[in-house]
Order: sequence, then C-alpha cells, then structure tokens
Amino acid sequence: MIERIVIALVLLAAGYVICRLYTRRQLQRAANHAQTDPLLQGLAPGVATIVYFTTPTCAPCRLQQTPTLQRLQQEMGDALCVIRVDATENPDAADRWGVFSVPTTFVLDGKGHPRSVYNGIVDAQTLKRELQTSVISH
Repeated sequence: MIERIVIALVLLAAGYVICRLYTRRQLQRAANHAQTDPLLQGLAPGVATIVYFTTPTCAPCRLQQTPTLQRLQQEMGDALCVIRVDATENPDAADRWGVFSVPTTFVLDGKGHPRSVYNGIVDAQTLKRELQTSVISH
C-alpha cells in the first residue's frame, strides 16, 4: 500500500514539474516572438494586453472564458487590449506562441512582454491581479 502512495506522489510531482517547465517554455517562446509578432503590431504603449487563443468548437472558451474576458474589457476600458486569436484560422500564431490547447491566455505588460500564461480557464480575479502586477512592474 505504501508503495502505491509513493508512486502516486512521484507521478504527481513529475506532472507538476513538467507543467511548470512547459509553461516557462511557452513564455520564452512568446517573449522571443513578441517584438516582431504580427499579432502585436500597433499596440498602444503602456496598455496591458491579453492574447487569448480559442477555437469555434471550444465550449469552455465560449461559455466561460470569452464572457470573462468581455467583462474584464468593459471594466478596464482603454487600460486593456484583448487580442482574440482563432487557433484554427491562425495555426502559425498558435505554433509561435507554443499553444497546445485552448483556451490559452497570455498576459503581456505595457511594453508587450509576456508576463504569464494560463492553459485552460482562468477566472477574472486572477487576471485582474496579474494585470495589476504587470502594470506596476511596467
């Protein structure tokens, strides 16, 4: 019985480490392409940005993430730019940013540097906190 628990804990720890490493890799890829990426051309300086990858068939995107981002955009107004990217129509962008599932949400600071990435649904409070941190560190 103890062996099974130890194996489960080792697998859990390995999964956590792999997830963290992949997230770090996504941020590095995004940072490498951020200055020249066509998605980010014409961003207003000093405005935090969310780059949101989705697809038309993604139910969590449609039912949860998109409404959350719309409410956040309304609350923050011109202080936030949300760029919605359909990964099926723009697979090159998804590849450049290291997106492997949708929804994937990147938070960029006012200089266009990626600060964090969320694979899956992310709530409004987490995004607000991350945006505030991005603006403060800008």
